[in-house]
Amino acid sequence: MYKSILLAGIICLSAFASKAQLYESNVRQGEFGLAIGAGHYFGDLNTRASLNRPKFSAGAFYIKQFNNYIGLKIAANYARLGYSDIYSKNETQHRRNLSFNSNIWEFSASGQFNFFHFMPGVDGYNFTPYVSLGIGIFSYDPYAYLGGNKYYLRPLGTEGQGSSLYPDRKQYGTIAGCFPLSVGLKYALTEGTNIFAEVGYRFTTTDYLDDVSTTFVGEEPFVYPSSDPAVPPSVIGPDGQVNPAYLLSDRSYETGTRIGIKGRQRGNSQQKDAYVLAQVGVSFNITSYRCPTASGKSVKF
Repeated sequence: MYKSILLAGIICLSAFASKAQLYESNVRQGEFGLAIGAGHYFGDLNTRASLNRPKFSAGAFYIKQFNNYIGLKIAANYARLGYSDIYSKNETQHRRNLSFNSNIWEFSASGQFNFFHFMPGVDGYNFTPYVSLGIGIFSYDPYAYLGGNKYYLRPLGTEGQGSSLYPDRKQYGTIAGCFPLSVGLKYALTEGTNIFAEVGYRFTTTDYLDDVSTTFVGEEPFVYPSSDPAVPPSVIGPDGQVNPAYLLSDRSYETGTRIGIKGRQRGNSQQKDAYVLAQVGVSFNITSYRCPTASGKSVKF
């Protein structure tokens, strides 16, 4: 009986020593990977955080692993975002009839924390949920279609930006900051390969992701000057066409009587826009090995 207990103890100690040696010799330096999924916008055109118009997103990243729990993630992502008032169940918003699309190019750095001890290739340690929080920048340039033509909205000043009538409304830029907060699940298929699923919400520093923020400005900022003093300025140009900036600033005429009275609320300037990325992907581990030397110290390769 004692021999059996001793033998079992030796086997357990051997297994423990073998796993401990594996932990000591196998050092995760990090990983790099690719992701694909969908992006969705939240803001003045999607005030109820509906998830009914996802669009394509993709990304690439590198994680520098400091230990089995903490790493620094550097990521680059692309997403196409867009929305329209026609999807709203709110009658006033539906009548407003605004819409936009935008290509988002994002670069970010985040601290990532694994909840479980993650050791790819070791049974029992090949899965972990994780969370990350960081800071980033992204480019955006909203556009819309009118009469089959594509118009970038920023240079049109749809809320009076750049007009002498609204000196306090400056043209917004095409670069803004974001704060990615992400949660995910990671599973190691092999010692060198993982699969993962992640959802990340982006708080942003802009309210013009959708080109909507403050109030309607009427037609005054969009009139063409007249060379004839007897002819008043008009939104109709010399070619007989209505200024597209005026038409894109208030598209309610397409759903009935215009509602874009000067000074009436067009958007909510008290709340910034946001977007979310939901992605799945594959990553590849970067691993080094420590080999013990005669002196008992280890050398890392």
